[in-house]
Amino acid sequence: MTSLVRPAMIWAASWTDTVRDFGALEAMNGSGHWHAEQVEATAEGCARFIATVLASESADPAGTRVASTYYWIADCGPQASVDGEIVGFLSLRHELNEFLRAEGGHIGYSIRPARRRQGHATRALALALARAAELGIDDALVTCDDNNVASARAIERCGGTLDDVHNGKRRYWIRTTASTDA
Repeated sequence: MTSLVRPAMIWAASWTDTVRDFGALEAMNGSGHWHAEQVEATAEGCARFIATVLASESADPAGTRVASTYYWIADCGPQASVDGEIVGFLSLRHELNEFLRAEGGHIGYSIRPARRRQGHATRALALALARAAELGIDDALVTCDDNNVASARAIERCGGTLDDVHNGKRRYWIRTTASTDA
């Protein structure tokens, strides 16, 4: 079962495996990795990453960062126990700034290469849309690279309507209240 879990050290071993599976920071879209200068696939690196990401969840005074909630996408039971596995990363942005309106959207996510094509992106996006609705976001902007067919399909399965393609990004709007049944 796909779940959204908060970053925590109980997931360190699985997080480390996931980071190694991605291989490069650039492949970890939606993860919040841009807040960490360097991600080490170790328990110590996980602890630093958690501290950095959780500290960056509030908006900054300059307006370059909006309030966000970071999740790890896990394949686990309903209790989200440590017996599960981290399969990806997700960032839920509570509002949009100019950059996010153009390219990033309210929700960014990425599934580790070894766990793709198993429905995790669609299920995680549906869970994130339900959380966006709880924050009062009625229509969520979700983007993906124009050539990312798998992500476009996940977005469309969750009710995404293509608005446009801008700077190589497909921009979709999803009504949050109608998208929680995916």
